[in-house]
Amino acid sequence: QVHLVESGGGLVQAGDSLRLSCTMSSGTFSSYSMAWFRQAPGKERQFVAAISWSRGSTYHADSVKGRFTISRDNAENTAYLQMNSLKPEDTAVYYCAADTPPYGTGWSSPSKYDYWGQGTQVTVSS
Repeated sequence: QVHLVESGGGLVQAGDSLRLSCTMSSGTFSSYSMAWFRQAPGKERQFVAAISWSRGSTYHADSVKGRFTISRDNAENTAYLQMNSLKPEDTAVYYCAADTPPYGTGWSSPSKYDYWGQGTQVTVSS
């Protein structure tokens, strides 16, 4: 079974940076598309960013474009989310997700993804 473990969350001030990591075990990481979602209290799960399994094409939500960058290191079975210029509205639990073959459609749709991590808390103070 595929397992995803997130790390790197914490408490920071507005304008600071964090890098989240998502490490996969028991799977063929290089064949999986990866994504990050987030969920704030009382709100629905929100798409943040995704990266394809093939050519490394990336997709970022408008709310984070220009500030956040998704990347991956297949040799380490790890996906990253570099978060710069953090804002209080970025406060949420951040979840890593993996899409295994056969691939789903719609980068921003939670239903596309087959496996999820347990989440890591990011809190941004003003």
